[in-house]
Amino acid sequence: MNKLGLIAGGGALPVSVAARCEAEGRPVFLVRLAGFADPHLARYPGIDAGMAEIGKVLSGLKKAGCSAVCFAGTVNRPDFKTLKPDLKGATLLPGIIAAASKGDDALLRKILSVFEAEGYAIEGADDILGGETLPGGALGAVQPDEAQLADLRKALHVAEKAGELDIGQGAVVCDGLVLAVEAQEGTDAMLARVAGLPADLRGSAEARKGALGKAPKPIQDLRVDMPVMGAHTVEMAAAAGLAGVGGIAGKLILIDHAAIVEAADRLGLFVWGETR
Repeated sequence: MNKLGLIAGGGALPVSVAARCEAEGRPVFLVRLAGFADPHLARYPGIDAGMAEIGKVLSGLKKAGCSAVCFAGTVNRPDFKTLKPDLKGATLLPGIIAAASKGDDALLRKILSVFEAEGYAIEGADDILGGETLPGGALGAVQPDEAQLADLRKALHVAEKAGELDIGQGAVVCDGLVLAVEAQEGTDAMLARVAGLPADLRGSAEARKGALGKAPKPIQDLRVDMPVMGAHTVEMAAAAGLAGVGGIAGKLILIDHAAIVEAADRLGLFVWGETR
């Protein structure tokens, strides 16, 4: 079984990927990105590296005998002026900065090209997790009504349009009104923002309405940046008074399917996979 180099940002996704490799007996080598990677990943063999220490990363992967890499987890766009690159990073940084000026997806494609040029295969987190993506239809006991589905479908449409402009992957719609569009702040911060809106614009625990929709950007490489949802997303949506959450079937990674269903059923939210 080929050895995986897991380049780990923040959040639960890298933890899940590493755990799946361990469970399946697949050797894994962690590149824990400084300031982002979960402390629990320290128990796996690997290195800690800054975002611009590309030489250190490539050297570590080579010495570990990795043949494939997976990029997983959240990473905020850095202030390039504050980065401390190593020699390889300094060589590549001008091209990376130029790509970043064209948007996040151009930046990701540039970074992928660096690793592909070194001979590494790029694996998607969803493939490693066994295709644990959102299925079509309702996930859990709660079924959305037509009004709630209409809100979700509009949220997905808005998210996709925002994605065309390389803005974000999510949106919240309630009674047909767009309450929020995700940008650099991420899904949690967007949902917290919705929770702070006037009560007459959103739902409540007693009368839930509206939905969060998450969709991949049309131009993005799904091996690297497929949208992700976990039980925490459901809990944040519940705190914002929403009736449910959803995405495009097959294009939203689920972090712990059972935990998502438990949270949704307990809080009375629907989880829906829109089939295209």
